[in-house]
Amino acid sequence: MVIPGTYSVTATFRVLYVFVMMEIGNRRILHCNVTAHPTAEWTLQQLRQAISCDHRWRFLIHDRDSIFSKRLDETVSRMGLRVLRTPVRAPKANAFAERLVGTVRRECLDWLIPLSEKHLRRILARWVRHYNEARPHSSLGPGIPNPPEGLPVLPQEHRHRLPVGSRVVTSPILGGLHHEYRLDTAA
Repeated sequence: MVIPGTYSVTATFRVLYVFVMMEIGNRRILHCNVTAHPTAEWTLQQLRQAISCDHRWRFLIHDRDSIFSKRLDETVSRMGLRVLRTPVRAPKANAFAERLVGTVRRECLDWLIPLSEKHLRRILARWVRHYNEARPHSSLGPGIPNPPEGLPVLPQEHRHRLPVGSRVVTSPILGGLHHEYRLDTAA
């Protein structure tokens, strides 16, 4: 698991910090939350909410920000995770986090101006659902971290043809910033 963080500025010029937690193996975002005042205690609470008792993860990777205190690392170790802190001034050491922060910014935060903390939380919740359930990830082949049930498996030689009696239906996400596509029965 990796924990990157970023920020957003509201319409009233208030800076809000975004906490994101991603499972590296399947690129699934496990947890996302927003606060105006990140602290080590708040960060620890986010980890408690995201990590279940019967988790299968072995490592937690984070940078050297002050919100990752020694007490937080000790608590995470008691949860059965080995804490890996990235080296100082080495962004390539945590490329997964850097990539996720860039994706969150490019696909969501750079295009929308939240009105409040609650509004930003709603925006991110919808974007995370899109990221996990509909957005293709090239590192997965391209695949989706949580593919929806009932996806048709098309024969390899005809993978660019629609099945007979089907049509593509689109749904706008975040006011049309993104679109999700699915197959439906043709009318």
